[in-house]
Formats: sequence, structure tokens, C-alpha cells
Amino acid sequence: MKYLIVGLGNPGSKYANTRHNIGFKVLEKFAKQRDVEFETDRLAQVARAKFKGRSIILIKPTTFMNLSGKAVNYWMQQEKIPRENIMVVTDDIALPFGKLRMKGKGSDGGHNGLKDIQAVLNTNQYTRLRFGVGNDFHQGRQSDYVLGEWSNDENMELEERISVATEFIKGYTTIGLQLTMTNWNGK
Repeated sequence: MKYLIVGLGNPGSKYANTRHNIGFKVLEKFAKQRDVEFETDRLAQVARAKFKGRSIILIKPTTFMNLSGKAVNYWMQQEKIPRENIMVVTDDIALPFGKLRMKGKGSDGGHNGLKDIQAVLNTNQYTRLRFGVGNDFHQGRQSDYVLGEWSNDENMELEERISVATEFIKGYTTIGLQLTMTNWNGK
């Protein structure tokens, strides 16, 4: 079994510790747990991991958030991974900080990365893990907020929440979507 796990974010050190890059952070933690490294390849930084007999391809698109679909589609085709074995890890302002929610389909929720993936794949039928970043911003300041760095309070809890997010990846690739949602959503 082969899986494609996509972490959404923007490339470059300028964005490394921003809320919008939580998808990258989750994949980096998973790669570290599996003792694998990311290498720059076509349209993404890529790491290949094994977990309980599954092959897991981790990608951090280098296309910038708004063009994430191009990288997802390329690696899906390149690795011959069916849509039902794709999971996208993304930030979500509709969830409180640190809350994690997995779904098998859904709207883009106004998220430009998900919007582009949906447009390129021509479907909203793919698994996504939403990582809550909260919505503590004034009207019209959403972009500044998601491209802003974590607060001191958030930083104190961030590593633990990222570790929980890696459990979703492990569950998704072994026990499947439904059981993972049952076991982990809301944790």
C-alpha cells in the first residue's frame, strides 16, 4: 500500500514558523519520527517513509500555497497513488488553536491551497486533516494572521499538538479513514 501525505505551506525561511505552514511542520515531525530526510525534487520537497509495511510519500509543495494542486497532481501521477490514499494536512481558522479534525471530503473553506487542489483534481473527495490555528484577528486581517508567527502561548503547546497530528497520519495509513476519525477527531 502506498500513500501520499501532503503538508500545505509556503517555501522559504520567511514562512517557516507561520500558522499557514503547519502542514509542513506536521510532515517534518513525522519524517523525524521515521528517521527520513526531505530532498528537493520536482515541485516539492519529498521524503519517503515506511510505517507498518506501508510506503508513505511525504511532500511539501514548493509551488507556494495557491498552486499546491500542481504538486499534488504531479506526485499522485508519478507515484501512481489513487485519490483515496491521499491526505492533505492544512491550517484551519475555523477551528480553535490545536484542535484537529479529519474528514474524507469537504469544501475548501476559503483556503487557497485546498481551493487549488480541488480545482486541479476536479473533486473535493480527498482526505484532509485540518489543524486549528484559531481566528484571533480583526476583520480584513486574515492574511496577516495566517502568515504571522505563533504566539508565545501557542508555542508552548505546539509540539504536543503536532505530535498528535502525526498519529492521524499513522492511523490513516494503517486502520483507515473511518477508524482514525473515530479514534482521534477532537483529541
